Amino acid sequence: MYVQEVADLGVEVERGPGDTTVRLAGDLDKVTAPLLRQRLAELIAEGLVHLAIDAHHLDFCDSSGLWALVEHQRAVAGRGGSLRLFGVHGVLRRVLDVTGLTAVFDEVLPVEKAARSVAQL
Repeated sequence: MYVQEVADLGVEVERGPGDTTVRLAGDLDKVTAPLLRQRLAELIAEGLVHLAIDAHHLDFCDSSGLWALVEHQRAVAGRGGSLRLFGVHGVLRRVLDVTGLTAVFDEVLPVEKAARSVAQL
């Protein structure tokens, strides 16, 4: 497990047998989006193209953060991979709904549905 924190964003990476889970905590914005871009680019360079972004503890996301997610969705899709978002709530959920960008990702699970999916395991 790898944990890195810059400004107000914590990024924790957990490699699994299927998806690689990237847990975000704090604010994903203009200041912190470069950290996320760097970590996702490193994972993709390692050949890890099935990514699950855990947004349960993400407090805020602006357009810079959203764009970082969209960019890497395209990058993994181009390599036959997937990028799923789960635990989506608050500002991120609202922005995805309003912009229609929910459809860009392989899967977007709000907090309520993510909790049910985990409970079924």
